[in-house]
Amino acid sequence: MGAGHAHKLYRHGHSPVHDLPPHCKLAAVFAFVVVVVTTPREAVWAFGLYALLIAGAAAVARVPAGFLLKRLLIEVPFVAFALLMPFVVPGEQTHVLGLSVSVPGLWGAWNVLAKGTLGVAASVLLASTTELRSLLLGLQRLKLPPLLVQIASFMIRYGDVITDEMRRMSIARRSRGFEARGIRQWGVLGKSAGALFIRSYERGERVHLAMVSRGYTGTMPVIDEVTASRTQWAYASALPVLALVVCLLGWAV
Repeated sequence: MGAGHAHKLYRHGHSPVHDLPPHCKLAAVFAFVVVVVTTPREAVWAFGLYALLIAGAAAVARVPAGFLLKRLLIEVPFVAFALLMPFVVPGEQTHVLGLSVSVPGLWGAWNVLAKGTLGVAASVLLASTTELRSLLLGLQRLKLPPLLVQIASFMIRYGDVITDEMRRMSIARRSRGFEARGIRQWGVLGKSAGALFIRSYERGERVHLAMVSRGYTGTMPVIDEVTASRTQWAYASALPVLALVVCLLGWAV
C-alpha cells in the first residue's frame, strides 16, 4: 500500500484504541452505527446512553472532547435539513416557542439529528485513531472488493497531488497580478480548471504506464498482513455489544 499517509482527522497517540487492528475498529463502528439506526426514535434515553458510550471510547482513546466536537461540524448541512422538517412535514400540529410545527416533523428531525450525530461521532473517532493506510489495509482484510480498495487508495494519494497542483497554479496566477474579484475573472478560473483536469488525466496515464511496466496486473501486493487476536476482537466488540443491549432495552421498554 506504500508509505503511511497522515490526514487532518487523525490524532497521533498511543492508546488501547490506537493499537487495535484497523479491521476490528471498522467492524465495530459499522456494527455500532447499525445498532443506533435500528433503535426506535421514541427511546430518547437510549441515544443519551449511546453518547456516553462514544464519550467513554473517546476517553480511552485519549481524544479530547474539543477535538471531537470540532470535527462534528461536518454534519452542519444535515442539521439544517433536520431543522426544516418540523415546518414541511405534514401531520398533527403543535406549538413550540410560539411556532406551529408538525409533530411527525419534530420526531423526524430528532431521528435525523440523534442518529446522524452519533454516526458521525463514531466515524470521527475511528478516523482520529486510525491512519488512512491502516484503514485501507483494514478494508482489504474485511474482504472489500479489491478494485474498490485500489480506487480509494489512489483517490487518497492523488488528492494531495492535485491539491498541490492547484496551489502552484494559484501562486502562478497571483504572481502575474491576477485576482478573482468578480464574474469577469470566471473565464480565467474556468481555463485553469480545464488545465488542471488535463494535467491530472495525463499524470494518471503516466502512473498507470509506470505500474504496468513494473508488472501490475490489476491487483496490488499486500506488504503488511494485518491480523487480530481473539482478545483484540473482544475489546473492539465492547462498544457495539453494549449498544446492542441498550437497543434491545429500547425496544422492550
